[in-house]
Amino acid sequence: MLALSCCNSSSSPLIPRSLNVSRGKMAARVALQMSQQGNLTTGGVVVVVLPMTLGIVSNIVALFILANAYSLQRRRSKATFLLFATSLVVTDFMGHVIPGALVLRLYLSGGVRPEDSGSSDAMCQFLGGSMVFFGLCPLFMGCAMAAERCLGVTQPLLHSSLVTTTRTKMCLSAIWLAALCVALLPCLQLGSYTYQDPGTWCFIQVLGDIHEADVAFVVLFSGVGLTSLAVAVVCNSISGLTLVLARLRRKPGSHHSAKSHDIEMVVQLVGITVTSCICWCPLLIFGLMSAMHSYTGSTGEELSNYKMLLVMGVRLATWNQILDPWVYILLRRTILRKIYLIAKCQAGLGGNLFGCLDTTSPPQSEKNEK
Repeated sequence: MLALSCCNSSSSPLIPRSLNVSRGKMAARVALQMSQQGNLTTGGVVVVVLPMTLGIVSNIVALFILANAYSLQRRRSKATFLLFATSLVVTDFMGHVIPGALVLRLYLSGGVRPEDSGSSDAMCQFLGGSMVFFGLCPLFMGCAMAAERCLGVTQPLLHSSLVTTTRTKMCLSAIWLAALCVALLPCLQLGSYTYQDPGTWCFIQVLGDIHEADVAFVVLFSGVGLTSLAVAVVCNSISGLTLVLARLRRKPGSHHSAKSHDIEMVVQLVGITVTSCICWCPLLIFGLMSAMHSYTGSTGEELSNYKMLLVMGVRLATWNQILDPWVYILLRRTILRKIYLIAKCQAGLGGNLFGCLDTTSPPQSEKNEK
């Protein structure tokens, strides 16, 4: 009542009441848009800058560790794995810098207006293509790394004759080229990139008025991504099962130092695969579901829910580039050995952690092995 009286007292008697009401609604709408833009700029910058900074720092640390390990490695199978891993970390690093800078620019400018969210420009095309390219590359590389390790564990002689550094570099080039070809398909009118809600990022058009080409593009993107994850899961399962059986069949006192390298690489691959599945499956599945429902016109009143799920899927997918480097940082052989010795020592000493720390310092030969 107080608000109504204040508003009525401020209205001029020479202006009709309906005009005053319309002007009041327009002013309130402008004020709401300005407040939303301010919240988008301040809160959005924090949402973008913190993960991007964490990802850049994590990738730099992992890249330093991998480069040092690659320069000291003399085992060819391990060197091939490290070459794959280094390329993956470099790709994740670029995937943080390039799309992150564009998204940050959109956040600082207030984003695209909701009525123009279905449009596209050169910046949107580049940002959408970058997200598709830097999204598919880690999935393809994880699949290739899992297949290479599966061949090395199950068929070591065939692996030594087929897998070389030159062929590994050719495989990496083919992976980057394949991801680039998929990202450039909208240039051939197969699919399109549009601004997504809340107008601060671009991705494949999966909501709104989509056509057969858009559905085909989404099916291709989600299909190759899910297939890569499935192949990696199968290959890692075979590698892990083979190593477990080999360890069970090992005779007491036999030499098994060569297997420790395989165990380290398979453990890291399992970490990569689990991280990729958790981070990428929601976006791949949500995008496919949204495109199918939008094409059949069955979104209805659930359009806002699809938008929210898509934003959550993209934010979760960006964490894959943050968590991947920590797989190499935390799942190295020296770290795994210390964890194993601490767990074994705790079981023997009744949970005395300080006693375990005193007895888990590796000998000088193991320090040199790092």
